[in-house]
Order: sequence, then C-alpha cells, then structure tokens
Amino acid sequence: MGNSAMRIPLACVLLTVWPVMAGETHRKSTSDQPPRKVIVGTVMQAFWGTYPGLAQRLSQLLVFVDRIAETSQQKYGRGPDLVVLPEVAITGEISGNAVAQAIPFAGPVRDAFTRKARERHCYIVVPMYMLEENRQVCSNVGILVGRGGEVLGTYRKLHLAVPTGGDSMEGGTTPGKEVPVFDCDFGKLGIQICFDMEFDSGWRELARKGAELVAWPTQSPQTAHPAFRALQNRYYIVSSTWRNNASIFEPTGRITAQIRPPQDILVEQLDLSYAILPWSSKLRNGAALKNKYGEKVGYRYYEDEDRGIFWSNDPSQPIGRMVRSLGLTEEEEEIERIQGLYRRAGLEEH
Repeated sequence: MGNSAMRIPLACVLLTVWPVMAGETHRKSTSDQPPRKVIVGTVMQAFWGTYPGLAQRLSQLLVFVDRIAETSQQKYGRGPDLVVLPEVAITGEISGNAVAQAIPFAGPVRDAFTRKARERHCYIVVPMYMLEENRQVCSNVGILVGRGGEVLGTYRKLHLAVPTGGDSMEGGTTPGKEVPVFDCDFGKLGIQICFDMEFDSGWRELARKGAELVAWPTQSPQTAHPAFRALQNRYYIVSSTWRNNASIFEPTGRITAQIRPPQDILVEQLDLSYAILPWSSKLRNGAALKNKYGEKVGYRYYEDEDRGIFWSNDPSQPIGRMVRSLGLTEEEEEIERIQGLYRRAGLEEH
C-alpha cells in the first residue's frame, strides 16, 4: 500500500476506525494545550485467600506505592503523578454478608494513604469495600487521595457483580448513583470499577464531563472491551487488576503499555495533550513530523490502523501547532468536515 493512488478513500478509513453514533459525545481536542506529561503507576496483584489482617494488608499495598515511586524516579527522573490499586485491594474478596466484612475508610486506612500520598507527592486511587458512616450499608469504592493527603472524593461502583443465576449484588453491597470527575492538577480523572465495563452509561458520562484519564480497578483482566471504551470516548484508561495483565489503553484504542506475570507493577508516562491523526500522504506514517521537529515531537503510529497519536516534547509549542504547520488535520476535525458534506447531501447519520 505504498502507492497513495491505491489507498482506500480517507472517508472510508475514518468511518471504519471512528464510528459515528447517534448522540455520541465528542471530546474537545487537547492538541492546542502545552505538553502535560503524567506518570501513572498501576498494579497486578490477586487478593484471594485468607485475609492477613488490615495492618499487614496496608503494609503490602504501601510497598507497592513505594516501588512504583522508586521505579518512576529511575525511569523518568521524578515520582509518579497517579497510583491506581486493584479493585477492593484493602479488604479483599468477600463471602456472605458484605456489610459485616466491610470496613470504614476513616481510621487506619485513611491515615495510611493520606500519609503515603504526602510522602510520595502523588494521587492514589484506594479501592475497598467501604462501610458507610451509618454502618448499615457498604459500597465498593475507589477513593481518590490527593498529593497533599487530602481526600478529594469517592466513586461508588454503579454496576455491582451478580452471580450467574443469582440475585445478590456483591453480598448485599449498595450500588452507587453518581459518576464524578475529579479535577487533578494534571487533568480530569474519572474512575470506573470492574463490572462497570459492561455498561455504557458510566463511560459515556465520564466523556460528557470531560474525563481525560480513567482509572479502572478491577478483578477482570479483559483488554478488548476497555480498548473499545478508550477509542469510543477518547480518553486513556489505566487498569489495575488481580491477574493476567495490567494495561494502559490509548484514545486510539491500542494498548500503549502492559505487564504480565511475573511482573506486578507498571509505570508509564503519558501526555494528555495530544493529536490523533489519520493516514495521509503528507503525514508519511509520522515521518513528516519527525523530520521537521526531531525529538520535539513524540508519537506512536499504527500502520494496521491507519492512524497514530502524537504529542509535543517542547513546552513552548503544542502539538496542534506542529500538526497545522504541515497542513495536517486531526481525525475528529476531518470527521466533522465529512459529516458536513453528508448533511448537505441529505444523508442522515445512524
């Protein structure tokens, strides 16, 4: 396919890789913002078996945070911005009555993670079965602790797992009702948990609220579904899992980083100011930008997808300016232009 004359028309390529859906939320491009490098750390660790007690569990998880911080320092010269722990990592799995086995966040759990967040100067997503203040209900939660040790908020899992043929939602856990987006100093962060992956509503609401990065603590290690969510909603997704893999999914729908056993931590730098570019003869699979800007531009181009993700390494120059200097167009801009042609031709979108 080196001869551009033999290429599939651009409109066909774009509509293949970027489906247009009725009512779909399109996030505004971030390509005109300065580079925003975000270092994310995540974990793959199972929590089946006999519960070791809260003190030992907290110690185990704080070691993961320390290891992520040390790896980040070695790899990037500074500590992580965000650490994501696996689903219900504090309490582990439950059997029977969830309320009887859940624990409050206030007390040792809060003390441990607010102290560690301050020490490592990072955000931490803390997942657990949390006993609510009235002590009559519990929630499967991801609690976001800020760099200064402040508790920024709680996401309560909307879609609780139900056993095959049964009707108990995680042993009597109460489902959440809200899908918050948290304003962090690096960008907008959302949280979804495990079985939420199977339902559109939470992911769509995060996109509507402008989430740029979504933490997904989970027991399930699936990859095809989160890759689709990242592509559909145009944000990064970071999984923190019990088994098989922990992965980071790009807004292109591709996995940008992944670990498998025996590895158990993953540390990766992302840039939340990026441009997604479709194939064009001008782009030359990314070589055109690289030839002009050298190390000032970074990218991953996927020939099998006819698209790539591009970012700036120059604080004085956003990637959008670099793209336009070569007469290139971002994928969503081209989709909107083509949709305009369709509307004028009397075609309806479905």
